[in-house]
Amino acid sequence: MKVLVTGASGFLGGAVAARIADAGHEVTTLQRRPSGVPGVRDIAGSVTDASIVRDAVQGQDAVVHLAAKVSLAGERSEFARVNVEGTRQMLEAARAAGVQRFVQVSSPSVAHVGRALVGVGAEPADPDGTHGDYARTKAAAELLALSYDAPDFAVVAVRPHLVWGPGDTQLVARIVDRARRRRLPLLDKGAALIDSTYIDNAADAMLAALERADVAHGRALVVTNGEPRPVAELLGGMCRAAGVPAPSWRVPGALARAAGGAVERVWAWRPGQDEPPMTRFLAEQLSTAHWFDQRETREALNWEPRVSIEEGLARLAQYYRDA
Repeated sequence: MKVLVTGASGFLGGAVAARIADAGHEVTTLQRRPSGVPGVRDIAGSVTDASIVRDAVQGQDAVVHLAAKVSLAGERSEFARVNVEGTRQMLEAARAAGVQRFVQVSSPSVAHVGRALVGVGAEPADPDGTHGDYARTKAAAELLALSYDAPDFAVVAVRPHLVWGPGDTQLVARIVDRARRRRLPLLDKGAALIDSTYIDNAADAMLAALERADVAHGRALVVTNGEPRPVAELLGGMCRAAGVPAPSWRVPGALARAAGGAVERVWAWRPGQDEPPMTRFLAEQLSTAHWFDQRETREALNWEPRVSIEEGLARLAQYYRDA
């Protein structure tokens, strides 16, 4: 197939574009800076630019849409412009151009309304109940994308959860940096069970969603390693791989959620130069269980993760040793 991948300059997007190209498909990427992915054709631009989007989808058989504004803070209008309206632009242009498959890369946060998610599947996206502008707009974008599903335009939404691995500048790098500066607490006892996804497994799942969109379309599917671990264990493993002390000091989860709400209000009034140290959404993610039943995902995509958490941590440790 000829496949357009958006957001390929990001950690997950680059891995997905490379995996699809390695599988023998002809890949074009669309993002604001070079993707750096060997063997693909880059188009520079934003998914919010209608003319660039129309040109990019011409002649494509499929779209894998990863481009999004991913942040714990920022202007609400910018989240909506990129995550919702950008998705609408992609869907309209792709359908008009005769694209047959559309993979919407979503997030389990679209269904996380602050309560634990224990052994569930892909709960309904809830833009009104979830917390944070990122989660709210991604929920709206997922619902929008699935509303376009049709016999001649197969749309599937995939929600990879906490993707990490060597070279990750978002999750892993921030955990390591905060741990090094002794600014990474455990909420409550760090005992909440959470799922995560090693980068290679996430990229494989996106390829599977692309190739099996005709079977899996019309659904949202959560993708994880299927190996839930306590927060403290997962964070500690990443820190040890990077050679920094694992977090040991604790903060009550309720206090962190209250503080996160206060920080959000401060950042909204006077944004900082970096991500806020805590938000209500982040506190909820670190203090409540969220792990998922993978049976429907694996059956629908005919996919299973090939890299375990332990092997992923070993690869992460080797990455830091070689750095």
